[in-house]
Amino acid sequence: MNNVLDDLEWRGLVAHSTDRDALRAALDEGSVRFYVGFDPTAPSLHMGNLVQIVTARRLQLAGHTPYALVGGATGMIGDPKESGERALNSLDTVKAWVERVRRQIEPFLAFDGPHAATMVNNYDWTAPLSTIDFLREIGKHFPVNRMLARDVVRSRLDAGISYTEFSYVLLQSMDFLTLYRDHGVTLQFGGSDQWGNLTGGVELIRRADGGRAHAFATPLVTKADGTKYGKTEGGALWLDPTMMSPYAFYQFWLNVEDEKVGELLRIFTFLDRARIEELEALTTDKPWMRAGQKALADEVTTFVHGAAETERIKAASAALFGAGELHDLSPDTLGAALREAGSITVPADSSSSVVDLFVETGLSKSRGEARRTVAEGGAYLNNERVTDPEAQVGREDFIAGSWLVLRRGKKNFAGVELSRSMSG
Repeated sequence: MNNVLDDLEWRGLVAHSTDRDALRAALDEGSVRFYVGFDPTAPSLHMGNLVQIVTARRLQLAGHTPYALVGGATGMIGDPKESGERALNSLDTVKAWVERVRRQIEPFLAFDGPHAATMVNNYDWTAPLSTIDFLREIGKHFPVNRMLARDVVRSRLDAGISYTEFSYVLLQSMDFLTLYRDHGVTLQFGGSDQWGNLTGGVELIRRADGGRAHAFATPLVTKADGTKYGKTEGGALWLDPTMMSPYAFYQFWLNVEDEKVGELLRIFTFLDRARIEELEALTTDKPWMRAGQKALADEVTTFVHGAAETERIKAASAALFGAGELHDLSPDTLGAALREAGSITVPADSSSSVVDLFVETGLSKSRGEARRTVAEGGAYLNNERVTDPEAQVGREDFIAGSWLVLRRGKKNFAGVELSRSMSG
């Protein structure tokens, strides 16, 4: 594909855009300076932010120059949302989150070379600005009727919306104008829920400076039933490994629905068109192979957590299902996998039989069912077949002094963790 916009469109990454022909021409003419923003509204970025990160990386690889904006100012305000007012975080909290988000973004973009990325914080130019100057220089360019017409504002009018959230579009638009003036940035992109803010910036550049700028929005990624992705039973799909283990992250991608595999491969991986179409065909023709899901999990986990961590996760998965050596796994990787599968904690001085543990972990509904599993040869302790249902489990059985791995049959397993306060 000659133009990166063609690739973005094929990947389904352009939900809306300003004049498409003008945008294509700008991307054809030379290196475009573009920006994408990340508000620090949590200690970590998540799956929705990952869409923007991979899109920024695609544009940089195509020869365009990224500006990654961390919203130290806008993160203190909060973009309007349909469900009500966003809780305002303290300055110290936002500053800490700004630093965490900045560190998360850095590995994904190249900050040296011919199209080196630049990191900026909108607090730097927003904080020194007086209220009077803000109203005179920015506010005068925003007709209130246009602001009221925005869907997210209109839906809140009856219940009420604070001026704080109402003003968010002015702040984000000012970011675009500032980067346009100071750095020659002429393109902004973001999620489709930001479309009003994106076009607000384009319009402000036109009104204030008579300039020409461009914008496009990426789509909201949803499950096959139309509900939002990015949430798991444990919360959001965080990119920070301390908030979501890399093993759990890998398992999320490995378990996506067949009908979403092609879409997610296009959006989140850097595989080429031929390979993605091959994987789509395999997913359709031989779904039991889960070729698309495996490639998706490998590619995205490697991008976010690195190739070495991905290999550790795959080794853990193989070992848990009896195809590898459990004792070769690090306690952290093994623990993350077992906590994701389901685990219990026992004190160091407890004495339990295999049957007891099968019931306590939920692998068997009753002691009788557990005994039948043992009798039928389907019960495993640390990948060794159990032959005596009343065999007692001792502290010496715990891998690295921390974990037992119980498995029923080929696919059902659970963990038993030795109480940390007593395992040392």
